[in-house]
Amino acid sequence: MRTLPEPFAGWFAARGWTPRPHQMALLDAARRGEHVLLLAPTGGGKTLAGFLPSLVDLAARPREGLHTLYISPLKALAVDIARNLTQPVAEMGLSVTIETRTGDTPVNRRQRQRERPPNLLLTTPESLTLLLSLPDAPAMFAGLSAIVVDEAHALAGTKRGDQLALCMSRLATLAPEARHVGLSATVAHPEALRAWLSPTARAEDVRLVETRGGAPPEFELQLPEGRMPWGGHMGLASAPEIYRRIEGARVTIVFVNTRAQAELIFAALWRLNEAALPIAMHHGSLEIGLRRKVEAAMAAGKLRGVVATASLDLGIDWGDVDQVIQVGAPKGVSRLLQRVGRASHRMDEPSRAVLVPANRFEIVECVAATEAVAAHELDGEPPRPGGLDVLAQHVLAMACSAPFREDDLFAEVTRAAPYAALTRRDFDDVVRFVEDGGYALAAYDRFRKLFRDSEGYLHIRGKMVAAQLRMNLGTIVETPMLKVRLRGGGVVGEVEEWFVSTLEPGDCFLFGGQVLRYERLDPGAAIVSRGGEGEPRVPVYAGARMPLTTHLAARVRAILSDPRRWRHLPDPVKEWLRLQRYKSELPPRDGLLVETFPRGGKWFLVAYTFEGRLAHQTLGMLVTKRMERLGLAPLGYVGTDYILAIWSAFEPRDVAELFTEDILGDEMEEWLAESSMLRRTFRNIATIAGLIEKSHPGAEKSGRQMTMNSDLIYDVLRRHQPDHILLRATRAEAAQGLTDIARIASLLARVQGRIRHRVLEQVSPLAVPALIEQGREWVAGGAEDALLAEAAAMVEEVTDGAEHFVETLAEVTEPFPVRGGTSIARAKARDRRRVRDIRQAPKMVTGR
Repeated sequence: MRTLPEPFAGWFAARGWTPRPHQMALLDAARRGEHVLLLAPTGGGKTLAGFLPSLVDLAARPREGLHTLYISPLKALAVDIARNLTQPVAEMGLSVTIETRTGDTPVNRRQRQRERPPNLLLTTPESLTLLLSLPDAPAMFAGLSAIVVDEAHALAGTKRGDQLALCMSRLATLAPEARHVGLSATVAHPEALRAWLSPTARAEDVRLVETRGGAPPEFELQLPEGRMPWGGHMGLASAPEIYRRIEGARVTIVFVNTRAQAELIFAALWRLNEAALPIAMHHGSLEIGLRRKVEAAMAAGKLRGVVATASLDLGIDWGDVDQVIQVGAPKGVSRLLQRVGRASHRMDEPSRAVLVPANRFEIVECVAATEAVAAHELDGEPPRPGGLDVLAQHVLAMACSAPFREDDLFAEVTRAAPYAALTRRDFDDVVRFVEDGGYALAAYDRFRKLFRDSEGYLHIRGKMVAAQLRMNLGTIVETPMLKVRLRGGGVVGEVEEWFVSTLEPGDCFLFGGQVLRYERLDPGAAIVSRGGEGEPRVPVYAGARMPLTTHLAARVRAILSDPRRWRHLPDPVKEWLRLQRYKSELPPRDGLLVETFPRGGKWFLVAYTFEGRLAHQTLGMLVTKRMERLGLAPLGYVGTDYILAIWSAFEPRDVAELFTEDILGDEMEEWLAESSMLRRTFRNIATIAGLIEKSHPGAEKSGRQMTMNSDLIYDVLRRHQPDHILLRATRAEAAQGLTDIARIASLLARVQGRIRHRVLEQVSPLAVPALIEQGREWVAGGAEDALLAEAAAMVEEVTDGAEHFVETLAEVTEPFPVRGGTSIARAKARDRRRVRDIRQAPKMVTGR
C-alpha cells in the first residue's frame, strides 16, 4: 500500500493521526480507477476516505471545473461536510473550491455555479435532478471524475434512491470515466447496494471495502422508577430519569420516533429543568431557520441536550456528543446502530446509548435489539423495483435537458439497478404518459408535454413545461401542510392541513416547545398566538410511526417463546410472562397464538402476530372482511406493533379460517375496491409523475384542491383506461409497500397448521396492554375501570402483587382519560397540572 503524498502526510502527522487502512484502500481504488463501496462504523472517517482521493488528485493536478460530485440524503449534512472540508483544505494550502447546491442555495450562486462550477460540489438527489434537467448539463458534468454517495443505505431502496440511480446512469453517459464511491455505516444487503451504486459495472466489479472492529457500542436499559408501564408509546413516565442523565453528561441527543413524541418529551424535560440547562428540539416540521440555529448551537457546544427525530439520524459529526438516549423501542437494528453512532463519533471509542422503553413489550424489543447488535446482525428489506412514477419524472427531466430517442433513453434507464428488469412495454407506456397523458387524457392539452419530430426525437412543448417540472421536482410527497405563523411575528414551523381543520378559534396546541392558541386561518398559514386556555393538543403527522422490522420481530418472538432467554429482562416483565404462561400460553416462535374471550357483551380476538403496526392495520381489514362473510359481525379492531385485537358480536370459533392465505385474494380485492387507500396512493404517484402539480408558477394549491383533482382523474382513468400506467403503478405500490402485503403473506404462510387457539374466560396478561393502549376507541363510561379491576383480580389469583398491578394498569390510562373512574379523574388532574407547568416553564430553546 502506498503512503500519502505531501502535504497530506504532514497534515495527518501534525495531528498525531495515522491514515486508517480503509482510507488508504479508497486512495488505492482511485488510482486503479475502480468503483468502490466502503462499509465502516460510524466515526471511522468514511467521509474523509471518500474525499481524500479527489483532494490528492486536485493537489497534484489543479484544474478548474467540476471534479467531484458529493450526494447526501440531507441538506444539513451537505452543509456540514462542506464546512468540515474547508478547514483542512485551507490548512494544507490547496487550491480547491468547495460549494453546496441545495434548495437553500441563493439564485445568484446557482447561476455562478453553472457558469464556473466548483471543484467539489455537494448536493442532494433532488438538486442533482434539477441540474441534469438543464440544457447546459452536458458541459457542466463532462469533466466529472468522481461521484461520492454518502449514507448510501439511506437512499437505496427508496424512491429518492430510484431517482438518484437514474441520475447516476445519466452521469455515466455524460462522464463515462467518473468513479462511483458509496459510503455507508450499516447495510444488510451489500451486494444489492453495490449493484445500485454503479450503472456501468457489475455488482462484483464494484470493490467492497469493509471495516470491522472498532469499539462495540454500550447499551443500558433505563426504566421508570416505581411502576412499570403496561401500554402507551411516548415514554413520558421516564422523563425524570432522562433529565438526570442529561444533567450527568456533556452533550446528549434524545432520539424519539415521532414528531408528536418529540414535542411531549421536550415539554416534559422543561418542566423538570430547574437548572435551566440549554435543551433544544429538532424535527422536520420546525421552521428551517430554527432547525439551523439548533444545529449551529450543537456544533458550537452551546447545548447540553437536544430532543430529535430522524432529522438528526445521519452523518453530522458532533464530536462532543457523549450520550444518546433512545426513547421508545428502536423498531430496527440498523436504525439503532445509526442513532447510537451519533455518540462519541470515534471508531476507537464506544458509543453509549440508553434505551428507554415505553411499555413492557418495548422492553422485550429493546433487549432483542441489543442482542442483535452484539451478534453483528443487521436488518432491512432488499431493494424493490424502481417506481414508474419516478421514471416518468426522470423522462421529462431528460427531455428538458435535450431531445432524446426512446431507444437511447431505454438503454440508459435499464443500466440503473432499480430498472434493470423494466419491460419495454412499461417504458413505452411511461413515455406515452409523459408525452400526452395516455389514451384517456390525450384530448386535454394540459397533459401534453412532449412532441415528436420527423426524426423520432422527443422534445418538450415550451419553456413552461420545464418551469413546471423544476417547481415540482422530487419524490417526497407530504400530506398537505400549513405554516404556523405567530400573530405579528414569524413562522415557527408547519402542521398538516387536516389538523388545522379540526381546530376552532381559541383552541390551543403544543408545538415548537410552546403552547399556541389558534386564531384564524389565512391563505397557506394558521395564525396563532402564544398561550391559551384548556388542555393543549399535540399535532400528529400521518405516516410518522416507524414500522417494526421483520428481523427484529422474529427476535422478539424468539425471546417471548423461550423462558431461557428471559435472563436480561427485568423482574416485573418476567413475572408478566410467567403469568401469561399460567393463564394462557406464550406466543410461539414460528406459529400463531390466538386468544378469544368475552367482555362487555362482545367477543374479543387477540392474535400475537408481531408484524408491525402498518401490517396489522391491513391484516385487521382483511380478517374483519372474512369475519363479515362468516356472519361474526365484527365491530372494530386495533393494531399495535405486536398484537392485532378484533371485537365482534359473535364468538369466533374456527379462528384458523380467519388466517388462511386466501384472505389475500377476494378479501383483499374487495377491501382495495372499497377503501380510500388506492386513491391516496394514486394521488402520491400522480404528483411524483407530474400529473398533479404541487406548485404552479404564480399559484399555490391547497391539499383539498389536489385531492379533488386527483380523484377526478382517478375516476376517469378507471372508467376509460383501467390499464393506464399510473393505475398499474398504483396497484403495484399498494401491494409492495403501503399495505405490507409481503409481510402478511409471509406470516400467513408461516403459521399454516401452527395456529394455537385458546378460549379464555377473561383477558390475558399479554392482551391487556393492547386493549388499554387503544381503549379510547371502544371503551365508554366506566368500562375501562372494570377492565382494570378484572385484570387485577386475575393477578390476585396467582401473586401477591395485585396492588402493584392495579397501579401499573392505572398509569397507562393517563394518555387516554375517559369519564367514570377515580383513577381517570386523578389522571385528568395530573394532566391539568402538566399544562400549567408547560406554561410556566422557562423560555424553551428551539432556536429562537
